[in-house]
Amino acid sequence: MAEPPGLSDAERRLWRAFPTGTVVALGDEAPAGPDPDRIVRAEVISQLLLGACEPRSGFVPAVRLSGAYVIGPLDLSGGTVEYELRLTHCRLAEAPDLSNAQARQLRLSNCRMPGFDGGGLRADGYLSLSGSEIGGPVRLPRAQLTGGLRMNGTKVSTTEPADWALFAGGMVVEVGFFARECEITGGIRLVGARLNGGLWMEDAVLANPGRLAVDAQNMVVEDAAEFSRATITGTVRLRSARINGLLSFTRSRLDSGTAGRMALHASHMQCDELLLWPAEKIKGTVALSYSRINLIMDHPDIWPDELWLNGLTYETLRGGRFKDRLSWISRDKEFHTQPYEQLSAWYHGIGHDDLARKVQLAKMRVRRRNVHPVGRAWNVLLDWTVGYGYRPWLAFAWFGVLVGIGTLVFSAHPPRSIKPGDERPDFHAFVYTLDLLIPIDTFGQQQAYDPQGWSRWVAYALVATGWILATALIAGVTRVLRPN
Repeated sequence: MAEPPGLSDAERRLWRAFPTGTVVALGDEAPAGPDPDRIVRAEVISQLLLGACEPRSGFVPAVRLSGAYVIGPLDLSGGTVEYELRLTHCRLAEAPDLSNAQARQLRLSNCRMPGFDGGGLRADGYLSLSGSEIGGPVRLPRAQLTGGLRMNGTKVSTTEPADWALFAGGMVVEVGFFARECEITGGIRLVGARLNGGLWMEDAVLANPGRLAVDAQNMVVEDAAEFSRATITGTVRLRSARINGLLSFTRSRLDSGTAGRMALHASHMQCDELLLWPAEKIKGTVALSYSRINLIMDHPDIWPDELWLNGLTYETLRGGRFKDRLSWISRDKEFHTQPYEQLSAWYHGIGHDDLARKVQLAKMRVRRRNVHPVGRAWNVLLDWTVGYGYRPWLAFAWFGVLVGIGTLVFSAHPPRSIKPGDERPDFHAFVYTLDLLIPIDTFGQQQAYDPQGWSRWVAYALVATGWILATALIAGVTRVLRPN
C-alpha cells in the first residue's frame, strides 16, 4: 500500500521506517503536552500493525517509536498483529485497546497513558509495561502471554478505590510475571491466574488500605512467588492458591491498613516453602487455616496478635523456641485442638517426645477454660496430680510425700490394736501408711489397727487421697492412650 496522504512529518518518518523496523526517535522523554512536531495519530500505528504497509524482503518490519505524543485510540481489539510494537518514552492520550487481539511482542515502556486494556490478549512474545506511568486500570483478564509480563518499575493508580489497578483474573503467563519495584495504588486481581515462570514483586509498593491489595485466590505459581522487601498496605489473599516452590515475604512490610482486617489470608493454600519473615511485626490477622506447607520459616518478633492455624499441616518449622511455638498456636481467639496435635506430632517426629508431651499438656490446660465449673475442677485435679497423664511421675511424687507424712504421724501416735495378739501383724508406721494410701488392703495393717484422736483424720485423709490419686492416674493414662 502506498503512503497515504495527509501524514505529518513524524507519521511519514514512521511509515517509511516500518518496513525495516528502524527506530523513529522524536525525543528522549515522554512529551509533557501535544508538541506538533511529535504528534502521531494512533490510527497510523494501528494501520501499520495490521498490514497497511508492505514489508521489505530481508528485514523485520516493526513499529518502533520513541518520544511521541500519540493521539486518538490505539485500537487493535480482535485483530491479528503480526509485527512488533515498541513504544518508548511516549505519551498516549487514550488507553490502548488490545483486547482479544493476537500479537507478537508488545513493549510500551517508560510511557504515560490513562490505562491499558488487554483482556483476552494472546501474545507469542512478552508484554512489557516497565517504567510506565498508568493513570487508570490495567486489564489483562484471560490474557495468554507466552513470553512473560514485565511491569518492573511501573506505576499504576486508580481514581476510584473500588476499581482494580491490575485486573488479571485467569491470566496465563508462561515465562514469568516480573513487577519488581513497581508502585500500584489499588487492588491487584490474579484470581485463577497461572504463572508458570513465577511471580516476582521484590521491592514493590502495593497500597489499597482496608481493601484487597492482592487477590490471588486459586492462583497457581511455579518456581516462586516473591514479595521480598515489598511494602503492602491492604490484604494479601492467597486462599486456595498453589505455590509449587517458594512463597517469600522476607524483609517485607505487611499492614492490613484497617484494624481487625486480614493482613495475609492464606487458608487452604498449598506451598512448598513459606518464608514469613517481614522486616517488622505484621499488622493485621494472618490466616493459614487448612493449608499444607512443607516448610515454614518465621520468627516470634513478626507474629501478629491473632493467628488462624486450625487445620494447618506442615513438615518442618524453623524459627522460635519451644515456648514461642506454644504462643504461636494459642493466638487464635477460638480454641482448636488440631494446632496442638499438629505441633505435638511434629516434635514427636523429630525425636523430642518430651516436648510433644508438653504440647499435649498445654492443650489440656487451655481446653479446660471452656468447660463447666465441675469439669474445670476435675481437670485442675488431673493436672495437679498426674499432669493429665502426661506427667505420671507427679502421682508418685505426691505418693512419696504422703507416705512420709503418714509415717511421721503414726510413728509419733501409733494406732490401737483391734485384733487379738495372735491374729494381728506387728505394727509398722511405714507399712500402715502404705495400706491406707493403696485402695486395696494389701498388707493387713489397716484391718488390724485403728487410729486414735486427731490422727484418725489423717488416716481418713490418706485413704481419700489414695483413691483420688489412683482414679486420676487411671483417668489420665487412659486419656493419653486413647486413640484420637
